[in-house]
Formats: sequence, C-alpha cells, structure tokens
Amino acid sequence: MEGGGSRTVISIISVFLAFLSCASSYPALQNFLQCLPINSNPSHPISGAIYIAGNSSFESVLRAYTRNLRFTTLETPKPLAIITALHESHVQATVICAKSHGLQIRIRSGGHDYEGLSYVSKVPFVILDMFNLRSIDIDIAKETAWVQAGATLGELYYKIATTSKVHAFPAGVCLTLGTGGHFSGGGYGAMMRKYGLSVDNIIDAQIVNVNGRVLNRASMGEDLFWAIRGGGGASFGVILSWKIKLVRIPPILTMFNVPITSTQGATDVVHRWQEVAPKLPGDLFIRATISSANGTITATFTGLFLGQTDALLQLTNQSFPELNLTQKDCKEMSWLNSTLLFYGYPEGTSYEVFYNRTLTQGPADFYKGKSDYVKKVIPKESLEHIWKLAIKAGITFMQWNPYGGRMSEIPESETPFPHRAGNLFKIQYGMTWGLENVTNDRIEASRELYSAMTPYVSSEPREAFLNYRDLDIGQRSDFSKKKDLKEGRIYGIKYFKGNFQRLTKVKAVVDPDNFFVNEQSIPPSLY
Repeated sequence: MEGGGSRTVISIISVFLAFLSCASSYPALQNFLQCLPINSNPSHPISGAIYIAGNSSFESVLRAYTRNLRFTTLETPKPLAIITALHESHVQATVICAKSHGLQIRIRSGGHDYEGLSYVSKVPFVILDMFNLRSIDIDIAKETAWVQAGATLGELYYKIATTSKVHAFPAGVCLTLGTGGHFSGGGYGAMMRKYGLSVDNIIDAQIVNVNGRVLNRASMGEDLFWAIRGGGGASFGVILSWKIKLVRIPPILTMFNVPITSTQGATDVVHRWQEVAPKLPGDLFIRATISSANGTITATFTGLFLGQTDALLQLTNQSFPELNLTQKDCKEMSWLNSTLLFYGYPEGTSYEVFYNRTLTQGPADFYKGKSDYVKKVIPKESLEHIWKLAIKAGITFMQWNPYGGRMSEIPESETPFPHRAGNLFKIQYGMTWGLENVTNDRIEASRELYSAMTPYVSSEPREAFLNYRDLDIGQRSDFSKKKDLKEGRIYGIKYFKGNFQRLTKVKAVVDPDNFFVNEQSIPPSLY
C-alpha cells in the first residue's frame, strides 16, 4: 500500500512538472497550476482534470462542447487552461486559485451559450467545464431530484421517464442543454404554460461561492437563491447542482406538427394563433415556427397536449378551427417520446440519443440568435410585411412561443426572470450558415431584421431573454466608468426589467470585487 501510494504521488508530481513546463511562458498560469493541487481534495487528484495548450487533448476538449462554429475560428481567443472538474473540490480549487492569481474563469456546462461567453473571453482566462459532474438522483416518493450542473436535459428526461411514467420536468426542447446554465437563465420549454419555467420548480441548489465554499439554500440565504434562479448563476458563483420539483403528467400525451405555407393561408392562421394560443388551457402549448425557402413563407404549428387526441381535437375545433387539426395530424405517445419529436428527431429514434453525448456533441453550424416579446396582436398587413423582411434577411427561423397559463400567474419579481403577464408570445430569431466567410453578412442581416421588427414588439424596455444571449444589446465587463454603467443598465434592464436593481445588490454582497464576470454578467450595485 505504501509503495503504491508513493508511486501515485510521484506520478501526480510528474504530471504537474509537465504542466508547469508548458505554462512557464505565462507566470499567472504557472502559479494557478501550482495552486490547484494544494486546494483540492487529495482523495480526488485534480491532475486528470487539467488540460493546457500543448496538451494533445486540449483542442478536442475545447471543441467538444463548443456548439457554435462562430467560436471555432483561428481568431477566437483560447483559454489558458481547461479544468474538467471531476469532483466538487476541483471546482473549489479552480475558484480559489484563479482568484488568487488574477485569472478570470468561464463556466461551461453544456456549451449552448449563443455568444460563447461560457468559453470565450478577450482577457486571460481558464474554462471550468462541468460536463463530468452529471449525476441525477431521483426520489419519486418525494417527487424531487438532485441534478448536477453538467447533466444534460436529455439525460435528465431519460432518467425521470425510466423511473416514472407519470412524472416529468418543465425545461427546454434541446436535449443537449446543460442544466447548470439552462436552469439558471430561466429554463423555457413546452410545458411552461402548465407548470411555468424550470426556475419556478427549483427548491434547492448547491453553489461554490467566491471564497470556494459550497453553499446550499439554507447557507446561501434567500437573496442569493432568488438571484441564481433566472439571473444567471455564473454571475454569482459556480452552480454544482439543483434540487428540482418533478411535475405530474398523464402517461399518454399528444403531439402534432402542421405546416401551412403563405399560399395556403399561413397569414390568416398566424394572425388567429396570436389571439388564441395565449388563452388556451395550460395543458396545450402550440409553437408557431416561421421559416422561408425559395421566397415562400411556411408557418409550422407544433403542439404538445397533456392529454389524448379526442380531447385535443374537441378543444382545437372549438377554439382554433383555423388550424384545421385532424386525427391524422395527431400522435399519441409517452412524454419521453414527445421530447424526441419536439426536438426534431424522427419517430423510432433510438433512446441512445438521450445519454450518448458522442451522438450530439460538438458544433454543427455558425449561429446568431436574438429574442423579442410581443404584447399586442400584430395585424395581418404587418404580418405580410414581416414575411417580406424575413425572406429578404434569409432568416433560418423565427420561433413564436405562446405565453398565458401559468406564466401569467407568477409575479414578475418572484424570480429574476421578469417576462410574465402581459406577453402574448416570445420570438426567437435564429440565423444559421455554413461558411465562415459569410459570417459578417449573416449577422448584419439578423440585425437588420431585428431593427425592422421594432414597431411590433415590446418597448421601454425592448425585452430580451437571457438564455438567448445577444451581445448586440450591450456588453461590458469593466463597470468602472460612467459609460460602462450605462451599458450595464442597457442589457440588464432588457433581460431583467425591474429585477436588475435587486440582482446588482445581491452581487455587491456576495461578489463585491466582481470576480465572477463576463461581458454581460451582473455587476455589483450600480444604484
């Protein structure tokens, strides 16, 4: 035993000597690497979690959870190191050592950050990658679960569904989202009209604070617990795990997917959808996705109903006959299968996609996203104008997601996520492309469409969704100047409205030196 222990120590020392040799050209990094083993649990050596430039696996680890090709170019700033935490002590050590030696950290759980803020920065930084911390512990008797930050929605959905046929959790459609970032920004999905957002169903959390301490709801206090449920956890610490409240669902749900082109009357149906979709019972969610091809607009209505087909048809025939939904459009299935179809997988897809990350990890397209909120029905003639704008811009899609139901019942100040009553629907603008040399043109086209939509969306402020991060609405990481304060308020008010002030006050208490910072993080109190 003693001999084996000695060999282990020698092996760890050898690894760190190799790291330090590679890091010798950057003293702060060298000091950071020397600090890590001292501050992590010796029973869980951190050496196997460290990757630095020059390491043969560095590039593959960096790219594995880089979901947007915009941030894989030669010009994209690279981290000095990546810490793929294998134990909570590795998270604690990374925070303590980065803070001690003047390095910023970026915290990545799934890599879906639209602007890459979880793994890109223009200042010297290291990535704290949470993908190895992905355990899920379900207690069906209490209808709760503890979910680590690196677990994906697909993994969570599969674990819930294979444990119970009548439980689920309201969260996003994309199965590869990491729960650490998705939940902390709100957590938006097809059951939100029935059960609200993910953050509305979180009852506890574990977070590593700026001093490297692991806190739960009781020890962090209600102000910080409020802030991380919709205010973006990475502004306040490192989310380790969430305790969620599972929701009850029928064993059989119904889905449908109805495409209608502009020549088939899409404008009339979309106009009516605006009036109806937010007022339908919470059991029914109907998303309208607007896309263009060859100068033709198609509106695709994708629905999830927490019930069976007969009840759905009775409801739509009475409330939304313009959709002309029929029996053949409807498919009854389990909740788990509905998550596959809503994501876009064909029927019969293997359940392996839920938990085999090699099938879905890595970037697929260049992407730019934006968001808006709509409070008044857009007239038909204006819809026709919007279709022309979309065709001109070459927009890949606009997702129009209906509000109402539970979303209208929860007060704006209940969580930092403020976009509640008064909204008819939210728009996500999605622009994808495949070649780097058209990036500037495509981004500019998305900006032009966004600008042209101004008359039809919310104002004062023009609201935006934090999880659809958009640097066009303001970015600052240094709030020491008046101009920077103004920029901070611009994006802060758009994302959080009146909750922004409270968020900055929480930040001033828990992280007064602004260690947890990125280009759109919450600054210490501006007021």
